[in-house]
Amino acid sequence: MSDWQPKRFWTEAKVVAVDGGHAVHLDDRPVKTPAKAGLILPTRALAEAVAAEWDAQTEKVDPGTMPVTRGANAAIDKVRTQRDEVVAMLAEYGDSDLLCYRAPGPDGLIKRQAAAWDPLLDWAAETFNARLWVGEGVMHVSQKPEILARLTQEIDSFDEFALAAVHDLISLSGSLVLALAVTRERLTPIEAWDVSRVDEDWQIEQWGADDEASAMAAVKRAAFFDAERFYQLTRG
Repeated sequence: MSDWQPKRFWTEAKVVAVDGGHAVHLDDRPVKTPAKAGLILPTRALAEAVAAEWDAQTEKVDPGTMPVTRGANAAIDKVRTQRDEVVAMLAEYGDSDLLCYRAPGPDGLIKRQAAAWDPLLDWAAETFNARLWVGEGVMHVSQKPEILARLTQEIDSFDEFALAAVHDLISLSGSLVLALAVTRERLTPIEAWDVSRVDEDWQIEQWGADDEASAMAAVKRAAFFDAERFYQLTRG
């Protein structure tokens, strides 16, 4: 970002209307991305959230407490500059979606996966005309090219800011279908996260929780919720 300092140097972070959207100024200095691009945001709500993160910094700036700013930087510096590659990478999740890989046993887990995941695959089939095939175990289940093309078209419909959020929703959950269900408000972020954790929660019930794994899951859960909030802010 422009004028990046380890310590706070500004008095006020404010939103300023500019050509193409909304900027955030630290006093009279516009914030820039790490690649020195202008941090121009598509909605005032998103700009206000970025400004609030900067205002919340105290003596030293902590990027770890600024998920909205990080998302905006990613949208401008990474997604915008390599959009086609990002779309293709995310669309590949449709060919390896978490919801399509089912356990061979025990019966309790088989039933739990079916109860949580089958309705969402039905929803995707109806909403996007994209019926994904389901397999057992970890062997790859190849999906029809025309189905993947429809899902790719949906991913490609997002602007770079929404796409930055969708990237995190997909990569954190392991499911393109779950991410789209969140963006279409078929699921709340809490529901989607819980659905993505069916296997892990089953294992915890059987064997107990591992402290390190639980801590990692908590970090990913928070990031998933941050991504959903960022997506909503891009919609204004």
